[in-house]
Formats: sequence, C-alpha cells, structure tokens
Amino acid sequence: MEETVFLTQHQSFVFSQIRKSVKHGRLAHAYLFEGDQGTGKHLLSSWLAKRLFCTDVTDNEPCGQCNNCLRIAAGEHPDVRLIEPDGQSIKVDQIRQLQQEFVRSGFESRLQFFTIRQADKMNASAANSLLKFLEEPQGDFVAVLETDAPGKILPTIQSRCQILHFAPLNPAELAQRLVTDGITSESAKLLAGLTNSYQKAVEISQDEWFNDAKDAVAQWYLYLRKGDLMAFVYIQKRLIALAKEKEQQRLLLQMLMQAFRHERNELLRQSQTRQLLENTRNVQLILEAEQKLAANVSFQNVSEQLVLRILRQTAVDD
Repeated sequence: MEETVFLTQHQSFVFSQIRKSVKHGRLAHAYLFEGDQGTGKHLLSSWLAKRLFCTDVTDNEPCGQCNNCLRIAAGEHPDVRLIEPDGQSIKVDQIRQLQQEFVRSGFESRLQFFTIRQADKMNASAANSLLKFLEEPQGDFVAVLETDAPGKILPTIQSRCQILHFAPLNPAELAQRLVTDGITSESAKLLAGLTNSYQKAVEISQDEWFNDAKDAVAQWYLYLRKGDLMAFVYIQKRLIALAKEKEQQRLLLQMLMQAFRHERNELLRQSQTRQLLENTRNVQLILEAEQKLAANVSFQNVSEQLVLRILRQTAVDD
C-alpha cells in the first residue's frame, strides 16, 4: 500500500512504534501526530484505521483490498470519521456532532476511529469540547489529532494524547516528494535547499516571486563566477526590486548559497582541489552576509559588500 511504502522509507521510527502497539494491543485512546505537512501524518492515520478494521490482516499489515479497507480509503466507512476545518476553523458544532455519534457503539463493530486534521485550527469552544470528550471517553475508540503547529494545541489536550513526532524529510526526500507533486526537478532541488518543510516549499513555489527570484539569482551567480563587475551593478538593476521584504532578502542569499553548494558538489565529483578552496571561501562569505542581514544591515549594503569580497578573492586567485 502507498501508506506502508512511504512510512517505511520516511518515518520508520513512528511507523514501527504504531505497528508494535497494534500488534500487542497497546494502542492509546488518543494520539497527537505532529510534524510538517507532507511528512506522512495523514498516511499513518489512514494506515492505522485500515489496520484496525481490515478483515484480512497479514503479517500485521492491512490488505488494502477488503471491503473495509476500500471503504476507509473512499471515506465511506461508518465507524471511521474525519474532521477538517470548516472554512478557517474547526467549530464546536463539528465536535458536538462527533460526540453525539460516539454515544452509541460503532455501527459495525464496538470500535470507532476518528481523525482531526489541522487540529490546531479548532476554535476555543471546539477545543474545550474535545477536551471534555477525551476526559470522559464514551465507548471504545481511537482518536488521531494531526497538526503542524503543536504549540497551538491546548496543553490539557496534549496531556491526554500520546505524542508522535514526524521528522522533517531530508532534502533528497523532500525534493522527490515535490517532483511527485508536479514541481520541476530544478525547482524542487532548490526548494529543498531553502527549507525542510514540505508546506513551506509548496508555498514558496506557488509564489510568482519565486520564479523571478530563481532566474535573477542564477544570473547573479553567473556574473560572480565570471568575476564580472556586472554582479555589482545587477544588485541595483535587478535584485533590489525583488528584496522588498526581509524574508525575500533572506531567500535571495540562500538561493545564491544553493548555487555555490551545487557547484561544490560538481567540483568534488571532479576532484578540482583549487576551485574547491575558492568555493569554500565563497560559501563562508555568503554565511557572513546572512549573519549581517540578520543583524539588520541593509540588504543592498550586505549584497554589495559580498560581491566586492567575492570578486576581490576571484582576482587574487587568478
């Protein structure tokens, strides 16, 4: 199944924990799955629901083909429920309706299962209603709360859940996930170098600014590698217009960093020792520029100084 393949590859630790808990009958009543979007939280929730209701379990693995597994996959099993934000939030009426349905036993078995996606979006009334439900459970159930912002979940709710942390995808895994979701390989590699958050990577990729910035930094990098003074002029000519916000300024420097790191990988492959030393110094200069930007030195001053230092170094090496 899709869930098993992904979780085995990318979230082996939490997947192993849940598999052992199911196998030995030690499941908690409530879980809090926390981690970045795209790290497999909902896939594990889906796997767990299928495993609990599957009628043809083999080696602790749901078959994915029985009537129950198919209905869960289609969102049609009466004892498996999914709650998602209604607009901008999860409202108290959604939690109350869930409570009313859970007063009675499951339609087809004693067990009931529910997942709350983006649980941090519960408004105050919904969160308090859920808390009461978890404090005074009705019947036999397993609850999964999914969130990428655990700090927004009431501490009292967290204390009644077993918390499982989903690790960020490593850059190669994140890039592959982005490619699978339709982002070009070139952009996916760049995005994976800018953030380890799938959600953040998607947000950046969908911003028209990203494509303009990607092309601009690629040209800036070429000027720098050629030792061309246009790298200095280009800051005022092109980059300043793209660096209106602090986050944009930070990303522009990070994109430049990724270009030099990609160059470094190529030089390592080719065993170009002399060029590697120059590349290492350039990377250090960019790191220092990022520190100055973080200390509120203006982007223009930071960038112009960076260019002059790189060009001066290139001239000395030549």
